[in-house]
Amino acid sequence: MRPKLNRITAAAVVLLAGLHGLAHAQTAETPTDAPPEAAVKSDPTKDFVKKVNEATGLEFWGYGRGGFYSAGNGKPKGGYSLGGDLQKYRLGNEGDNYLEFGIGKRFDLGDGIKWGVFYMPTIYNGKSGTAQAYFSLSGIFGNSATLWAGQRYHRVQDVHIVDKWVVEDGDNYGAGIDDIPLGGLGRLNVAVHTADSVDNRSGNPNNAKRINVQWRDIPTNPDGKLTVTGGLISGNFAKGKDGGALGLMHVQKNFLTPGLNNIFIAQASNGHSSLSGKFYNLDNSTTTTGFLLPAGIGQSDSFFFAPLVERTVITPQTGAKQRRILDSMDFQIGRFGGQTLIGYQTTRPDDGPETRDFTLGGRVSYGIAKYTKLLAELGTTRRSIDGQPRQTLNKGTIAVAFSPNTDFWTRPEFRIYATRASWNKAAADANAGTFGANGRRSATVFGIQMEAWWE
Repeated sequence: MRPKLNRITAAAVVLLAGLHGLAHAQTAETPTDAPPEAAVKSDPTKDFVKKVNEATGLEFWGYGRGGFYSAGNGKPKGGYSLGGDLQKYRLGNEGDNYLEFGIGKRFDLGDGIKWGVFYMPTIYNGKSGTAQAYFSLSGIFGNSATLWAGQRYHRVQDVHIVDKWVVEDGDNYGAGIDDIPLGGLGRLNVAVHTADSVDNRSGNPNNAKRINVQWRDIPTNPDGKLTVTGGLISGNFAKGKDGGALGLMHVQKNFLTPGLNNIFIAQASNGHSSLSGKFYNLDNSTTTTGFLLPAGIGQSDSFFFAPLVERTVITPQTGAKQRRILDSMDFQIGRFGGQTLIGYQTTRPDDGPETRDFTLGGRVSYGIAKYTKLLAELGTTRRSIDGQPRQTLNKGTIAVAFSPNTDFWTRPEFRIYATRASWNKAAADANAGTFGANGRRSATVFGIQMEAWWE
C-alpha cells in the first residue's frame, strides 16, 4: 500500500500546486491588499434560482454533495464520530454522496387563495427515497396562515458544521397549519403526525402519534427573537412510555458586533419523544415473506401447494430521558467567516446507563482571492457512559475551496481537503466494527467534494 499512497500524495501535491497558481491568477485581478469585502454579498446561486422560479412559475429547492474520497486500506472514508447528535464535524468527514431535489407549483385560485403541490425525491449512495410529498392551501383565512397535508420537512434550526437539525419535526405523514399570525408576537405552527412515511414500508407497529407546536420568532430585544417548541407523543409501547419535548431557542443577530450571530438552545424530552420534536426509538418491525410448508414436506407434491405468507417480527425499544444545551455562533466579517459550536447532551434510557456527550469545535473560512477561500475545521468530542472509560475523539480538516464568492455560506463550493482524526483506546474499543477496527487509533482521509444548496 505504501507505493500507492505515495502516488496519491504526489498527485495531491501537484494538484494543490496547480490550484495555488489559479488562486495567484485571481489575486492578480483582485490584490490582496484591497479593502475588505462587504460583510454579506448577494448569493449568485439563490439569485439564479429565483430568476428560474419566476420565469417558469415553478419552485425549485434542494441540496447535494458528492465527490472523490480516499483513505488507507480498511479505513472508513468518513463518519469519524463517537455517535452523539453534535459530534460529527462534517468538513472532510462525510465520505458519501447525497442529493435531494425539490420541485413545487402553486396555483392561484383567485381571491388570494392558492394551493400547492410539492415533491422531493432523494438519492443517498445510490439508494433512492422520498423526503417530501405534500399539498398546501393558503389565503383561506385572509392572512398568512397556510394549511398543509402529506409528508414534509418541518424544520426550524440546524447546526451546519455537524450536519444536525436540532429543532425540527416532520418527515412523517401529517397535517397542520403554519404561520398563524399572533399580532406582533411571532407566529404559530401546529401539526399532527403519525410514524408512517413514504419510505417506511414496515408501517407503524406502535400506532404512534405526535402533536407539535412551534411558537416562532417572538420579539425579545433588538435583533433578538425567541422560539418555543413543544411535542407530545402517544402510542402502544411495549417498553418505555409516551413522552414529550420542550425547547427554547434564542437567536441574536449582530451579537456584540455587526456580522456576528448567536444561537442558544436548551431542550428536554422523555419517553419516545426526541429532543428535536420528532419520534424517538420506536419499535423495530421486520417483515419477511416465505413458504409455510405443511406436514409431509418430504412428499413430492407438498412444496407446490404451500401457501406464501408474510411474517412480521417486532423488536421493542425503550424510551429515554434526554437533555441538551448548546450555543452556536456564525459570522462573516470582511473576508473572514465561520461557525462555532459548544454543546452538552445527556441520554438516560429507561433500562440502561446514562450517556453524556460533549462537543467543542468550529469551522472558519478566509477569502484569499476573488473566487478562492481557505477552510479549516477543528473539533473535539467526549463520550462518557456510566461504568465505562471515557471516549475521546479529535478531528481536524484543512481545505482550499472555490465558489462564486468567498463568503462562508456561499454555495456551490468545490473543496479539496485533508482530514486527520485520532481517538483514545476506549473510543477504539467502542467502535471496533468501524474506524476502531484492529485497535486502530488514528486515520487520515483525503478527498475532493462539491456541496451545493439552492432555494
